[in-house]
Amino acid sequence: MTASPGAGSRPVPEATDPGAVARGYHLRTKHRLGHYAAGPETLDWDAQPNPFREFSGCPKLALPVMAEDLAVRFDEMLTPGGVPPAPPTLGSVALLLELSFGLAAWKETGPDRWAVRCNPSSGNLHPTEAYVLARNIAGLEDGLHHYVSRDHALEHRAADPGAPDEPARLWVGLSSIHWREAWKYGERAFRYCQLDLGHALGALRYAAAALGWRVHLLTALPSAAVAARLGLDRAPDFAGAEAEEADVLVAIDMGVAGFEAMIPNAPAGPWAGRANCLDRHPMYRWPVIDVVSAATRASGGVLDALPAPSDLPAPLASGTAPASQVLLGRRSAQRFEAGFVMPAADFFALADALLPRCAAPFDMWPHAPQVHPVFFVHRVQGLATGLYALPRRADAEGPLRRMLRADFAWDDVPGAPAHLPLRRLVEADARGVMRTICCHQAIAGDSCVALSFVADFALELEVDPWRYRALHWEAGLLGHVLYLEAERAGLRGTGIGCFFDDALHELLGLEGERFQSLYQFTVGRPLHDGRILSLPAYPGRRPPPAPAQEPLA
Repeated sequence: MTASPGAGSRPVPEATDPGAVARGYHLRTKHRLGHYAAGPETLDWDAQPNPFREFSGCPKLALPVMAEDLAVRFDEMLTPGGVPPAPPTLGSVALLLELSFGLAAWKETGPDRWAVRCNPSSGNLHPTEAYVLARNIAGLEDGLHHYVSRDHALEHRAADPGAPDEPARLWVGLSSIHWREAWKYGERAFRYCQLDLGHALGALRYAAAALGWRVHLLTALPSAAVAARLGLDRAPDFAGAEAEEADVLVAIDMGVAGFEAMIPNAPAGPWAGRANCLDRHPMYRWPVIDVVSAATRASGGVLDALPAPSDLPAPLASGTAPASQVLLGRRSAQRFEAGFVMPAADFFALADALLPRCAAPFDMWPHAPQVHPVFFVHRVQGLATGLYALPRRADAEGPLRRMLRADFAWDDVPGAPAHLPLRRLVEADARGVMRTICCHQAIAGDSCVALSFVADFALELEVDPWRYRALHWEAGLLGHVLYLEAERAGLRGTGIGCFFDDALHELLGLEGERFQSLYQFTVGRPLHDGRILSLPAYPGRRPPPAPAQEPLA
């Protein structure tokens, strides 16, 4: 890549402490009212990087399209034990990938055509790649496979036969191609890649729940070990192509007897495949992304324990929506109906869904909640406009009270369920303010509700610089919950990564680095553009007849 003059060639400050690198990167990449974080000076949309990674020279297996035959309701899959485990077959693995990382539709207007995926992404750029490690899955070769969402197919990168008497096992690995985001967003792209990773984890957990499966994050596995298991450390396979950053490996509990969240060995090989080049003419360089990426890699340690069972009641939201309809129907709203008023029941259900129950998706998250939403209520039936806070764990309200503005009231909210720790901070019309703070985007004010996800930032980085990634993953996971809960309620959500960090902090009264806002989100009733056609994701693809003894759950 050749450096372009201007923002892209800013020098990277030297720092040896990884925590200081992460903090410095976060401060450096804040958008400010006077100027944006360093990014490209121009974009050539006709030269946008290829959104699909492929490995040439690999055996390729087309997967069956199974979602239409899934007879599971969305509320059933969020109930522990509500869906019996699907058998570990090629068809069930195909459905897991279809509902998490597959295409939901193709969109078309005039000469433009683009794909919409189940896992959302900043700018629809999709830096996240998915891999599968399989052992003794009926119909699927053992070893490492790369998932190509465009084709709903697996590329067999490396063989690694398991023992014949070994139970069926499945792992999913996730990586990021930072250039996909940096092409548009410059230095701030690393943040967006981590938010996307959180959305991807959420998409995977929900898809697994639809199959009656569970997900275990192997977060203590060192990043280098993840790279070895996904083949991302094989430099010749990426010669002349954009590198992938190893993010996380997860073990899938398919309900098979003897399951344990064990760490697989690196594939023995032989290996096949060479990565394609996504952008043949990159115009900029953003070396700070490589610096912060190296500083925040996982160093390894003891595996984290899953959270203890909670005493929260069942979720407030109900209904009979099919799981596949919600998971495949998720979209990002481009515009909202500015006069629509959200029913109070829908608002409380959205807030309630963010509480850390021991059910999908939070039963996979092995850390105490560190990210807490602040709601900017614009139009909710029966609620005063203004700011509201939802501490997601009991001992978080005290620190939030001390760090947010001293004149915030912290009143109970009339009509809120007793178990919901929602607090009204101040009554105010914040529609115009939120438009400005969210980079002058109308959706922040036209929505019914806008949210800021505030993280306990500095203390987490002191524990481990890798937590910089984890905080963004948690924020992205919360955003994914809102996407699906909005979809279930007949509404739509939109994640917003572009916001003026310190202007928002000033509004909330946050000073110093203890708490930082990592992500914004909006929910409302969408306005649909009739000029845009929606086309099937995989036209003409149907599943083969399922054996009578192995029905899908």
